[in-house]
Amino acid sequence: MKTIICIFALSLVVTGCSKNSGSPAAAGPVAPAAPGLSAPAQTVAGELHFKVPAGWIEEKPTSEMRFAQYKLPKAEGDSDDALLVVYYFGKGQGGTPEANIERWINQVKQPDGSASKDKAKLGTQTVNGLAVSTVDVLGTYSGGMSQDSAPKDANAIYRLRGAIIDTPKGSYFAKLTGPEKTVNRWDHAYNEYLNSFEFK
Repeated sequence: MKTIICIFALSLVVTGCSKNSGSPAAAGPVAPAAPGLSAPAQTVAGELHFKVPAGWIEEKPTSEMRFAQYKLPKAEGDSDDALLVVYYFGKGQGGTPEANIERWINQVKQPDGSASKDKAKLGTQTVNGLAVSTVDVLGTYSGGMSQDSAPKDANAIYRLRGAIIDTPKGSYFAKLTGPEKTVNRWDHAYNEYLNSFEFK
């Protein structure tokens, strides 16, 4: 009888230990997910505004990453229109200006095999309090991730003008690509467009 009572008591102790040792394991993954441990994302009011030059044709953006999209009608003698797309990926998204400019330059190849980075014109300016990084490069253009901007003729000389605008809401990426003569035709309008950037 004493043996049976001892075995019964021992089983209660072992069962109690098993329950206690299981509790921390179950609670472990919950702690990091507690709402109070991570700062809530802050929403910034406002967005990028700009003046669209006369003659540019607004198009419906073909993806959610495109904030705006415009066709710039081709110059006489060119076979393709130019395309300007403004991308916005979200606050803190999209990479640094330097990384994006390098990626854009790498989408343009020189017919003689030289490095496009040696031919690219880089710049920085401040527009209505916004820091803007720019690039201007000429060569054959692959289209990158935007195949709707790729030339029909792979050997056509294209010009890429890009601008990355730093705002309180994150970076906006404006990329103009098209046949050299067509982009040249819209140079003045594009410069005015850059100077109209405003965050409000």
